[in-house]
Amino acid sequence: MFHEIRFPANLSFGSVGGPERRTEIVALSNGHEERNSPWAHSRRHYDAGLGLRSLDDIAALIAFFEARGGQMHGFRWKDWADYKSCLPGREPAWRDQVIGTGDGRETRFQLVKRYSSGPSSYVRPVVKPVRGTVRLGVGGDEMREGVDYEVDTTTGIVTLTHAPGDGAEITAGFEFDVPVRFDTDRIAVSVATFRAGEVPQVPVIEVRL
Repeated sequence: MFHEIRFPANLSFGSVGGPERRTEIVALSNGHEERNSPWAHSRRHYDAGLGLRSLDDIAALIAFFEARGGQMHGFRWKDWADYKSCLPGREPAWRDQVIGTGDGRETRFQLVKRYSSGPSSYVRPVVKPVRGTVRLGVGGDEMREGVDYEVDTTTGIVTLTHAPGDGAEITAGFEFDVPVRFDTDRIAVSVATFRAGEVPQVPVIEVRL
């Protein structure tokens, strides 16, 4: 089960983490390699552990952990290094990402983010957009949320009131969270002083939805 609640952003700030890929490599007798990946999408790992923080912060982390039942329930995570449809130093705009092309019939489109380098690119489905941040454009014109389109923030699917015309480009800008769960059923707390403590390691892993 997934809980539509974000891990406290003030506690996740400064955490360590990022994407993981799975590559299978076979060394051939002639010295060459064959490489294959069973994963179409990367999977992100983070560490929610806290350095020396106030006991109030420690209490907030423990409460969040207990309310999720440890590894039982998923939740939202703000990846401070990658939470926008644009570069980190910019604000999301409706032209940021191409999410589809109209055919005169389809009204539902999945939010995505494209990562490009040289001739290659990777398209990542965005399934947990942040409410109130999604901006949409169709055929070069910005649309109005609640009038021209609706956003399902639990799936990342945008539904337009009218189907875009054949060949019309649908673009979007947004902020988003990563769906994750705790990767442990145990938290170890160290109280350093009467006002501060530490939680050295709290692993968090992305979940597929």
